[in-house]
Amino acid sequence: MTQKQRQSWVIIASFVAALLLTLLPLPDVLAAARPAWMAMTLIYWCLALPGRIGVGGAWAAGLLLDAAQGALLGQHALSFALIAYSATRLHLGIRQLPLLQQAAAVAVLILFLDQMLGFWIKGMSQQAPWSWSYWLATPASMMIWPAMYLTLRHMRRRYRLA
Repeated sequence: MTQKQRQSWVIIASFVAALLLTLLPLPDVLAAARPAWMAMTLIYWCLALPGRIGVGGAWAAGLLLDAAQGALLGQHALSFALIAYSATRLHLGIRQLPLLQQAAAVAVLILFLDQMLGFWIKGMSQQAPWSWSYWLATPASMMIWPAMYLTLRHMRRRYRLA
C-alpha cells in the first residue's frame, strides 16, 4: 500500500468511526448531549492537513450523515462545507492556540456553522427543535475536543500522514 493510499484509508477510517459514534444509540438523557463527532473529525483534518480535506470532502461527509440520520438532504452537507472552508482558512491561527482555546474555537465553529445553521434550516421546514437540549452538542463537543484532538494526532503521527 502506498503512502497516499494509507493516508486516505486512515482519514476515511476516522470518518467512519465518527459516523458510527454519531449513530450509536444512546438513552434520551445522553442523546441530547451527543458531541458533533463528524464535525469535530472534519475540523481536525482541516486543521492538520488543510490541503487534503476540503469543501468537496466535507460536502460528501455531510451528505453521508444526512442519509444516515434521515435528515433533510443537504443540511449537514452545507454546514460541513462552511466548516471546512472556515477551518482551512483559519487553520494557521487555530493550530497555534493552546488545546483549551482550540476547544473554544471548535465550539464556535460548531455552534454557528452546524447548530445555528441546522436550526435555521429546520425552522424553514417547520421542524425546528423547541427544546434547550438541542444546544447541548456544542458544550459536549468542546469538552471532548482535547481527547479527540490527541487521539487523531496520535493516528496521524503513527501513520506518518503529511
